[in-house]
Amino acid sequence: MNDQETVPFAQARAAAGALFSNDSGRLLLVRPTYKPYMDIPGGYVEPGETPHEACVREVREELGIQPAIGRLLVVDWAPLPQEGDKVLFVFDGGTLDSEAIKQITFADNELSAYEFRPVDELDGLLIERLARRLKAAATARELGETVYLEHGRAVPTE
Repeated sequence: MNDQETVPFAQARAAAGALFSNDSGRLLLVRPTYKPYMDIPGGYVEPGETPHEACVREVREELGIQPAIGRLLVVDWAPLPQEGDKVLFVFDGGTLDSEAIKQITFADNELSAYEFRPVDELDGLLIERLARRLKAAATARELGETVYLEHGRAVPTE
């Protein structure tokens, strides 16, 4: 390669979301108005913002609540041909008590509904790689770990 050639670098878009549970251990899923499947609260990281800051902001904007957002559970390298390279961060939102759940409002109109579902129902409710990511996040929470994924699958370590 000569000095004139440049090597392209990945220019991944970053997004962050929170994994919340209720007192029964069911996971909070939300119904976005702009896509045909359920998801967790979250969204894209804005310029100058960290993934954790983006998660806190998105939860506040989408759900109208400001619970403490905890540690990182999962990082998932999840590019899509139509969207390009993406890296997705899932943080531990902890358990929402009944009072916090009562305060949920959809202030920015990006969401139309929410529900709490058990982990073993995720495969039938979510797109495949999102279900894998959330199951990995739930396991990481239980084990006190942080997991690196690619397309929602754990990468074997040697």
